[in-house]
Amino acid sequence: MFPGLLKGMLDALPSQCMVCHAWPTQPVCEACVNRFAQPQPRCSTCALPVPLGLRQCGACVKTPPPLDACLAAVSYTYPWSDLIVGYKFHQHPGHASAFALLLRSAPWVEPALDAADAVLPMPLSRTRLQTRGFNQALTLARQLASEKTDSRLLLRIKDTPPQSSLQRSERLASVRDAFAVEPLLLKRLKGARLVLVDDVMTSGASLFAAARVLRAAGAAHITGLVIARTE
Repeated sequence: MFPGLLKGMLDALPSQCMVCHAWPTQPVCEACVNRFAQPQPRCSTCALPVPLGLRQCGACVKTPPPLDACLAAVSYTYPWSDLIVGYKFHQHPGHASAFALLLRSAPWVEPALDAADAVLPMPLSRTRLQTRGFNQALTLARQLASEKTDSRLLLRIKDTPPQSSLQRSERLASVRDAFAVEPLLLKRLKGARLVLVDDVMTSGASLFAAARVLRAAGAAHITGLVIARTE
């Protein structure tokens, strides 16, 4: 059991478990967390699962990504994949509180949030925001650290196709020049420690592209933080 997760769940209002549908319980019950959210060794810079004792995967050793650290609570498998799809595409923003509890209880997440000068949600294009109705990364970031969340610093200046529909090379090309820093707030990034929040990391193309823009603006340390990582 993740330390502190039960306490967080008990602080929430009783409801039906989103996984096993037990009632009354918390958004994700203790039994389901124990079964589906056990910690596992992950690459420190891309969050892919690695054998016990390894700090980084081979790809990150060969080509270091622009993130100083990358943290994921779970793999993008059942039941989390279904819950995230519901959260993102079926108007369930209330699920963010359960995801935030899950994330805060994952190893190294609390220290990263505590050390951050700002928590930045991955921005959506105007078209995507109008279609979806809310930015799932912003809602999650506010649940994680509302007082540090700033949605003004990082901008999405180019609409791109859904990353899930593209091959890796196409993903990398599609997000090139997709992000920018708000010029009037540029000085806030000089020497800053940042946490960059998204819901799912697949190839890492979007997170890496955003991180490069923040690094070029002067950020000193960038941690990527996602609910789930594909394998």
